[in-house]
Amino acid sequence: MALLDIDKYQFVLLGISCIGTIVLIGYYLRFFTGFSKLSQPKREQSTTPVSVIIAAKNERENLKENLPSILSQDYPNFEVVVVNDGSYDGTKDYLKELAVQHSNLKIVTLEIDERFRKGKKFAITMGTKAATNENLLFTDADCKPMSNKWISSMAPSFENKDILLGYAPLKVIKTPLGSLISFETFHTALQYLGYAKNGQTFMGVGRNLGYKKSLFFANKGFAKHQHILSGDDDLFIQQIANKSNVATIINPDSFMLSDAPKGILAWIKQKIRHLSTATEYKRSSKWLLGIYSLAHLTSYISLIVFSALYPDYWILSLIIISFKWIVQWFIMFKPARLLNANKIAFALPYYDLLYTVYLLLFAVLKPFLKPKTWS
Repeated sequence: MALLDIDKYQFVLLGISCIGTIVLIGYYLRFFTGFSKLSQPKREQSTTPVSVIIAAKNERENLKENLPSILSQDYPNFEVVVVNDGSYDGTKDYLKELAVQHSNLKIVTLEIDERFRKGKKFAITMGTKAATNENLLFTDADCKPMSNKWISSMAPSFENKDILLGYAPLKVIKTPLGSLISFETFHTALQYLGYAKNGQTFMGVGRNLGYKKSLFFANKGFAKHQHILSGDDDLFIQQIANKSNVATIINPDSFMLSDAPKGILAWIKQKIRHLSTATEYKRSSKWLLGIYSLAHLTSYISLIVFSALYPDYWILSLIIISFKWIVQWFIMFKPARLLNANKIAFALPYYDLLYTVYLLLFAVLKPFLKPKTWS
């Protein structure tokens, strides 16, 4: 068997895989190489006033677990605004008790209205209106700062930027699903942080996000996409972002940790909610993300088909995929270490294969599933 003695069908399959691989490497080099240095807080202590906003719907247990660590942040000038969005699980009473101990806790209570389902965007809007300060940080009730320096590591960037994009890893259990969730979270962060570094911001994550209050109201808040259930942390961010007003913060003190969904159905529900806004993205963002995902799938699928049809030429498949993994490893290893994803850094091919499963799964499911609630 001559190594290069292949027919036109084999050539087409290999060509598709090579093109997909080249496109991916181009993305890696363009967007994922800006993580060589941590974004460190300024040496001098920032004192810019900050309001932290948390929208909570039936989150009593999560608030008990996480809110004290936010209220006790090592920062000289901040308040925490918790919007109790019609909770009926004791959240209201717990917040009242906590407010006695913490003078920097401000409670906004929204009553249940069966005729009008307000949703998370309304809760965030009410919290933003109630905030005393211009500089706003956002997180969720199920999130806990990984240090007491969360605010102090984020706030200095408000001095010269309007939008702050932080990182929010998920705590997972040691299963294949947990591995997939870990990599998808890390990979999404690579994308939104890397794109933002290159002036093409398309989203942030509501678990760790900041922007100016005046910017919110100057753009009429969520009015442009109020009819869409999700979008407070992607549609709004791409609406207000430009090439010069976004800061990306990846200092470990700035990380915000939360538990991953428990079970595959809960995870699918969460991802469908997150992905439900993709059709509303700017055309440039849809093209960037779509071509990347297509290149990833075609590079793998064409190699799998080639190897299945022509097993004698398995060495060609191995050469192509090995080349992709080596380049990917070289580029992603440092970001994985910086983003507290050490397991991913040392087992990248395994996680890359799981990501292919993720893309296939949601390519099939997304057209048939729609989110129903924000909580």
